[in-house]
Amino acid sequence: ALFNSVLVVFLNFKPSAVTPVFVQKGEDVVLNATIADVREEDSVIWKFNETLNFVRFLPGKEPKVSDDYSGRVEFLEKYSVKLKNLQEADSGVYTVVVSGDTDKQITGYKITVQDPVSPVKLSVDSVSSSSDWCNLTVSCRAQDSHINSTFRCLNHTCSQEGGERSQGTPSAVDLHVYLSTGSIICNHSNQVSWTKDIKIIKHFCPRLAESEPTIIVTALVLGVIGIVFICILIVAAVRYFRKREKSKYKCAF
Repeated sequence: ALFNSVLVVFLNFKPSAVTPVFVQKGEDVVLNATIADVREEDSVIWKFNETLNFVRFLPGKEPKVSDDYSGRVEFLEKYSVKLKNLQEADSGVYTVVVSGDTDKQITGYKITVQDPVSPVKLSVDSVSSSSDWCNLTVSCRAQDSHINSTFRCLNHTCSQEGGERSQGTPSAVDLHVYLSTGSIICNHSNQVSWTKDIKIIKHFCPRLAESEPTIIVTALVLGVIGIVFICILIVAAVRYFRKREKSKYKCAF
């Protein structure tokens, strides 16, 4: 029975779900309160990590902002606020509480402040080719990570080997290289920003590029020959049936 009582106490203090929000360093974020009704005698308090009351809406008084957030809070409608110029130290859980006879948590946000990702550089390290195939080895590098991959092209069909996962990249940052419509693309991104670098395969495999017009011309020639052949068959068939009809007509008389 004692265990059950303790369990109920902990369940009653279990925090409600919070909404994850990612913000680029130096940008602003709007925290919506979504409070339906507040009694005149109640206070509305925005908390940071459940300890710091950084904004307090007190009955009959002007809103108060803690010194840590002085000059960085803009008041919006219905107890919503805008936080300005967020820094990494501002990452954490923000909750709004209606405080009266008891405290009631209304809304929560888990704010993660991220730096924009660093520029990325895609380099072609080696190329080997013949008249109908071409292999490229590439490397994609960001500030704190890199990735290598090989692309093999045969008769204008390319495939990728390796490079699906980044090496040395933090979990919040994604670095990957991939193939897209004749180009090799390296993308560096997180939840708030992205950069990319592109290399066109034909620029490094000129023999494949030179043979492509030949293939197109060959296809066109074969298509024209096929159409002409069909036309000849149709004309020959028409003449044959006309002669046959004339022969039947002469025999009848």
